[in-house]
Amino acid sequence: MKKLTTLMLWAAIVLLTVLPLWLVHAPAEQAVFGGADTRAQEAIGVIAPSYKPWFSPVFEPASDEIASLLFALQAAIGAGVIGYWLGLSVARDRARRAAAESPSSPQANRAD
Repeated sequence: MKKLTTLMLWAAIVLLTVLPLWLVHAPAEQAVFGGADTRAQEAIGVIAPSYKPWFSPVFEPASDEIASLLFALQAAIGAGVIGYWLGLSVARDRARRAAAESPSSPQANRAD
């Protein structure tokens, strides 16, 4: 019974992952991974056609998919750093509270 439940759970996870990707089709006139940067460049081209950028990119990803991957990786690393800091802060606070609430041990008050 437990194997059947586990198998059904995995099947549901796979279906929920694959089904939306299979059913949803992006419009042909719009890039799948195009975002605000592309739209901003187009708007600047319309408003000020003679505009020259101040800087050029240091690294240009090979495709929009790779740029999206790098952005997601950056977000994941940032979330990991923030989560680590938050967990460390909570653990330190709990340790301080536990140390303040616990009675001093007799050996700590001994004078040798």
